[in-house]
Amino acid sequence: MAGHGRAGARSSAEQEDADALVIHTRRIVDLATSDPRDAEPAARSALEAAQHAGHPTAVALALRALAAVHRARLEHAEAERLLDRAVAVSRRAALPGLEAEVRGARAAVRLEQGRVSAARNDVSLALKALGRAAPGTIPAALGAYLELQLAVLDHNVGRLREAESRYRRIAADPHRSPDVAVRVANNLAMVLAARGAFEEALASSDEAVRIAAGLGRVTLAVARQTHAWITVHEGRLTEGMAEFEEVAATYARAGLPLGEYHVEVADAMADLRLLPEAVRAAQAAVDELTSAGVWLMAVEAQVRLARLHLESGDAERAHLLATEVVRRSGAQHRAAWRHRARVVDVQARLALGRVVVADVPAVRRAAVGLERAGDLTAAAEAYLVTGRAALSVGRSAAGRDALARAGRLADRGPLLLRVRGRLARATAARAAGDGPRTVRQARAGLRDLAAHRGTLPTMELRALASGHGAELGQIGLAALLREGSPARVLRWMEQTRAAALLARLPVEPADEHAGPSEGWAALRATAATRGAAVPAGTDRDRPGHLGAAPGDATADWREPPGLTALRQALDGRVLVEVGRCEGRYVAVVVGRRRARVVELAPADAVAEAQRALVFALRRLADPRSPASAAAARTSAELRLRTLRALLLDPLGLAADDELVVVPVGPLHGVPWAALHDAPVALSPAATAWVATTARTTPANGAGTVLVAGPGLTAAQEEVESLAAVHPAARVVGAAESRTADVVRALAAADLAHLACHGVPRADNPMFSSLVLADGPVTVQQLHRAGAAPRRLVLASCHSGADVAYAGDEVLGFVSAMLARGTAGVVASIAAVPDVEVVDLMLGLHRRLAGGATMAHALHAARAEADRDTPAGFVNWCTFGAHGAA
Repeated sequence: MAGHGRAGARSSAEQEDADALVIHTRRIVDLATSDPRDAEPAARSALEAAQHAGHPTAVALALRALAAVHRARLEHAEAERLLDRAVAVSRRAALPGLEAEVRGARAAVRLEQGRVSAARNDVSLALKALGRAAPGTIPAALGAYLELQLAVLDHNVGRLREAESRYRRIAADPHRSPDVAVRVANNLAMVLAARGAFEEALASSDEAVRIAAGLGRVTLAVARQTHAWITVHEGRLTEGMAEFEEVAATYARAGLPLGEYHVEVADAMADLRLLPEAVRAAQAAVDELTSAGVWLMAVEAQVRLARLHLESGDAERAHLLATEVVRRSGAQHRAAWRHRARVVDVQARLALGRVVVADVPAVRRAAVGLERAGDLTAAAEAYLVTGRAALSVGRSAAGRDALARAGRLADRGPLLLRVRGRLARATAARAAGDGPRTVRQARAGLRDLAAHRGTLPTMELRALASGHGAELGQIGLAALLREGSPARVLRWMEQTRAAALLARLPVEPADEHAGPSEGWAALRATAATRGAAVPAGTDRDRPGHLGAAPGDATADWREPPGLTALRQALDGRVLVEVGRCEGRYVAVVVGRRRARVVELAPADAVAEAQRALVFALRRLADPRSPASAAAARTSAELRLRTLRALLLDPLGLAADDELVVVPVGPLHGVPWAALHDAPVALSPAATAWVATTARTTPANGAGTVLVAGPGLTAAQEEVESLAAVHPAARVVGAAESRTADVVRALAAADLAHLACHGVPRADNPMFSSLVLADGPVTVQQLHRAGAAPRRLVLASCHSGADVAYAGDEVLGFVSAMLARGTAGVVASIAAVPDVEVVDLMLGLHRRLAGGATMAHALHAARAEADRDTPAGFVNWCTFGAHGAA
């Protein structure tokens, strides 16, 4: 009995050791997810101990932990090999619960490899294994873990409603593990953000971050990466990008590659139409993944990069990259990515005019393959490309069939996909010569896009989003031009431009206790990053706002004023609204009695003259010698005559016609006042100009503020001279012009004058800035603070050089001020010679003090300007008046 007792004790001790080994190994599995670098040596040690002890559960768990380490390093092939071993171990030991757990982990690895069917099969087999387990032997959390794998599968193939339903069901499961809880909250946040529910998305993301904080730095970094992605989509770009950078630093400290992180950043930027940033991020992803030899994910990143090059206008580079991806993905036997690359390649060659007949069946096979794989978005786009390719080589029937299929698939997808479906139907209608149906489909697509814009919280994001509808706008305009009705052409032009400007946005309340506040300082510290200056505050309406509140799905779609109402607002002026269609400019002219459509010059001819004029004005602003100045002056005058002949002479205007000009695209950079002999007012849209007529009289109690910035020789002299014209004005000298004070003064002013150094940002006009005593203040800061006097004079370099975007949008100082309620702006499209501008500004302000509008005051001041000096000519040429006040 004693011997038996000693044997029993030994067995009990061995069991305790075995249990301790399993517990220890499971902790390493958790560590491998939260901190792979620290987990690897522990996992290898645990595997050795488990093999030595002959304990199958510990062996399988150690293999799973090592697989998690390799998965985090994007070494998916090794991760799958280890999980294959773990599945085999659990099956030999007849451990169905463990088999189910390991198969769930392998499903995640296979899904990241793009093997959706294999991943789904693993989850199915895991659920069957779960069914074989004896009651009470399965951890309660395992069911939630497998349900999560199914939700992630739905999520990745675009079944977002099904994914959301599963995520919510798991979130309510009291048995879910903390790791599952983090992933559910994290992924649910992404689904919610994708459908514009940003408030709920951020709440879910905050919950993921809160739980992840107790699970290790890598788990926390993953949750914060999603939080950054949502923050960017919500419009707080600076804040989101700063968080992305912190996540990248965490990954670097953990020794993890950044390839997948860069893909996430690229996708966020591309969704928002921030294409330069998206290209840089996608290129970084390609570089990192290829250098690491992770060819599976590298191919995916290359497809993204090729598409981004195409959307950025570099079709040749997109074609070369897509061709390489077709070859490489074929060698990997990855049909889905080969199909995607084929579609991008044919799109690029459509842009280059190189499509051949053989491309049509090839890209159609790609479309069919993507549809069978369940990738709705990619399939619809592929059928659209197939239809266009077929039409381009004369295969009309095949083209119509493919376009119809694209439309039907898009009807089942998210809103932006439905916009593409409308584009497919409009393209088919145009090919069939059905003008009315073309316009109906294009208008319906633009209405869908307006609903999407209505979910976006900032003017910049709305403007960028309009790029999704650029092709629809062009197709509809071409159809209406063939019809020839000036009223319908004008109405279409108005509905397809400046939508972002015509939307009411939140106003940031000024901090009464702030000097050059910490908030402003922090924003300046991140000014190199594209993004929103401050989080959105309360949505306080400001008098004169041009549109409706963000989040209203119908707010961005507006009906412009009819010709009768427009003529009444013009009050004798002539409207010239310019559009661009199929490589040429066209104008609608609305006079006192009739409206006309006039064909203007080819866009290339205008661009050539405009480029030469800009170069000549730059030389005149800083001439190196009298001879250089004379040559530049001759060149500038020649280009002005050329632009006048191309853009105004065909309109048959009278010399004394006062104009309201609505430019398009690059024409926002044309010096319109220098092309016509009478007053000229500019506006981004006729609707916007009509809105400014509501603020043509001063507000009670509002005064004049004159601000000088540092570093300009004549700025202080300028504002002191103007103070003699406006004796009651508040003068803010160069040394006192601090941001918070200036913003408050502008918000309360009727007339404001800013004599400051201007810093243009063509890559991101909302981050163009004016330099004040405590540093630069950006367009975005002024816009979000609601600093909008009724009339504003910007005596600063390039302050009127707003940047045009796809979809007939424009961003910059002038558009931001008009959007906030300013009714009249004078600004320059070029560098402003400092000393010589004082006389022009004095002449302008004398007329303003006498009651003249901005357009009349500037016209009269320009007439008195000394054009004999190079600097005087530049100032005469480049200042323009915007709005009706």
